[in-house]
Amino acid sequence: MDITLALKSENMRLVINSLDSYLSPWTILIVLTEMILFVVLLILPSLVFANVDAGRATLLGIYEEALVNDAQLLAARHRYESFKEKIPQARAGLLPILNSSVRSAAVTQESSNSSSSHTNSIFQANLIQPLFRADRWFQLDASKASVTKEQFELLAKEQLLILTVAQNYFDTLRSLDMVAASKAEETALHGQQQQAQGRLASGAASINDVLDATAAYDNANANRKLAERKVNDAFEYLSRLTNKHYSTIEGIQHQLPVLAPEPKEADAWVNQAVQQNLALQASQYSVVAAEHTLLQRKAGFAPTLDAVVSYRRGNSEAMAGANYRDDITQRSIALELNIPLYSGGMVRSQVREASEQLTQIQYDKEDQLRETVVATRNLHRTVNSDIEQVKARRQTIQSSRASVEANNVGWKMGFRNFSDVLNAQRQLYNVVREYNNARYDYILNTLKLKQVAGILNSADLMNLNVYLSRNYDFERDFLPPDSF
Repeated sequence: MDITLALKSENMRLVINSLDSYLSPWTILIVLTEMILFVVLLILPSLVFANVDAGRATLLGIYEEALVNDAQLLAARHRYESFKEKIPQARAGLLPILNSSVRSAAVTQESSNSSSSHTNSIFQANLIQPLFRADRWFQLDASKASVTKEQFELLAKEQLLILTVAQNYFDTLRSLDMVAASKAEETALHGQQQQAQGRLASGAASINDVLDATAAYDNANANRKLAERKVNDAFEYLSRLTNKHYSTIEGIQHQLPVLAPEPKEADAWVNQAVQQNLALQASQYSVVAAEHTLLQRKAGFAPTLDAVVSYRRGNSEAMAGANYRDDITQRSIALELNIPLYSGGMVRSQVREASEQLTQIQYDKEDQLRETVVATRNLHRTVNSDIEQVKARRQTIQSSRASVEANNVGWKMGFRNFSDVLNAQRQLYNVVREYNNARYDYILNTLKLKQVAGILNSADLMNLNVYLSRNYDFERDFLPPDSF
């Protein structure tokens, strides 16, 4: 488009230059105005469509935006980055320590006969290399295990974001389908109300029929308004994830395959979850970190050995307290052995504390394991139940539509009550709602099953994205195509 526009602009300029001597200023002004109008008309449609697309929510688009904008995930990433610093901090306790100091003092000496002033100064540097520090080695190991635990927790939060995006996205679609079903029900009941009023006018119906129809219509109207509010709430949740505003969204087609989870055996999913569940792996490293922390506390009873290299330089009075001020230098290399004897019971208390914390974390891990196993089995059963629900509800829609038509005919012929017609009408749209709920429950529970098994990833969103359509019309497509 840019090349074409440039060529046309250049051609227009050449034409104006060649005719400049023949055309009046007014004619040139008209030509320039037409050229500007042409440019505006050429660019405006693309700007309009760009603005429309900017407010359209797509599943992968929401996920990509959430990866860089979700506050909870960003906080988790910074928490992990801060925890990574525990490793160099622990390692620093095993590396050399170099420090230096300078001391300078003004000394004034007075006696009955005289007084004098001079300055004593001393420079000192120490290099300390730990040779045996068992507690610091165990602290380093504990720090490594803690960082690994935080890494798995970050991966779990990133995996949870996939589920959260899907949950909010499909809950939005669920709300929009709910609005569409409520509108259709409201329209149908309004038609029933008008029929009842017409038959009342002709004497073929009673006032009770009109009142029943009006009550049903008013209830449907209230339900529709409630459903519309939930749509706005759902879009707000999408905005919370991405910090962007959306006004439209792509819908999921009814052609989405409803398949049983593979492998079909629940035990296979449980075994996979025990091995790959990210929260479970994080709890395992929590135990490892607690074990090393206990060893670190016990090492408080162990002796320590350091190599110390010292260098001192200054006047002799400052260094030795002598009454002369010649500059001297001292160098020393020493081994320092420290054997702890008694610290007021501090070490024993820290050992007991670490032991109890280890036991607590071990029980937490056992609880996490049991929860993972139970959740995996429950979700496996739930997904298989959702599959049956989707198939059954879809079939029930056709049966309920036939029931509405049969009750309408029966009412007009006089062997059905008008309440039967209204009940059949309400039952139809209740079934439609249940069908759509089952459809979205199947999608989300399948993702939850993969999450608890530790295999949920962005590819699962890509697979769902194939069945999303930007041409999805909620007021038409909330019903499956074969139900018309």
